[in-house]
Amino acid sequence: MHQQDSSTLVLFSERPEWADVTPLEQYEGVNPLAPIYYSEEYKDATSYFRGIVKAGEMSPRVLELTEAIIRMNPAHYSAWQYRYKTLLELNNPLDDELALMDEIAVKHLKTYQVWHHRRLLVARTREPARELAFLSRSLRADTKNYHTWSYRQWLLAYFNEDTLWERELDFVGDLLEEDLRNNSAWHHRFFVVFQSGVRKGDEDRGAVAQREISFAKQYIAKAPNNASVWNYLRGVLEHSKIPFSELQIFVTPYTLPQRSEDDAPAEVIDLENPLPSKLAQLPCVAAIEFLADVHEAAGGDSIMKATELWKLLADEHDTIRKKYWEYRIREALRTV
Repeated sequence: MHQQDSSTLVLFSERPEWADVTPLEQYEGVNPLAPIYYSEEYKDATSYFRGIVKAGEMSPRVLELTEAIIRMNPAHYSAWQYRYKTLLELNNPLDDELALMDEIAVKHLKTYQVWHHRRLLVARTREPARELAFLSRSLRADTKNYHTWSYRQWLLAYFNEDTLWERELDFVGDLLEEDLRNNSAWHHRFFVVFQSGVRKGDEDRGAVAQREISFAKQYIAKAPNNASVWNYLRGVLEHSKIPFSELQIFVTPYTLPQRSEDDAPAEVIDLENPLPSKLAQLPCVAAIEFLADVHEAAGGDSIMKATELWKLLADEHDTIRKKYWEYRIREALRTV
């Protein structure tokens, strides 16, 4: 592909080499009630595109035409599809196409069609390592882009190579060090942990779960009000079928108000249950909710303890969701 500016693009209708093609207007023979108005350059290019599709032409100039359309509208699915078919028909080097596509992807990270085209190419070139390197650079530009993460996970699962999986925890760990609230990175870590090592049986399931629980605890201690890590912790427990009650000792300090340094007792270092950092804003809503879930699961008299915590959330610490907590209280009391 070559960089083009649609404002200076020579119309295809003015190019002698395209004189043999009959352009087809979008609204030929039709008088629409609410027509879509396009630029003159875009209408010209897409009219010639419809002409070559009707003729079934697949040639180097078709690549030039589809490039022009894609640069003006990167979401034009038909242009992408026809470009891919033409590349295969001409037996063009797909590595060259990928290298040229890097520019388009960086400019249009949130356009699905760009990533779909890459999938088709890489499924044939079978060089996923190159793509992971490209994605690492792309994620520096937008660390939470859904399409980029989705494509990365597709690469790992589609090629399913040990050499690809083994470096992913370090990769996502670096991202979390930079931004511990990166929900996309937490989601990716869960995908990597429970789609690679555990699935292949390389590690004991229980050991993996405990490793991830310890990992989450450390990040909760750093920033207790980070919803992403609490969701991750819940996901690990539920996936591993570990009762929430096993973490009650760890969670309880996060449900209490932060004490001043004068009132705080001497800290007993417990690596398994790290305490909140001194700058933590407590009590933590997610911790109170977690502890309430522990009491609700225990049933019996513990239901009343759960309702007390939900009432605390509704009246003081999470009033935005007041009606939700009141709903939880009503539902729980029905079981008493």
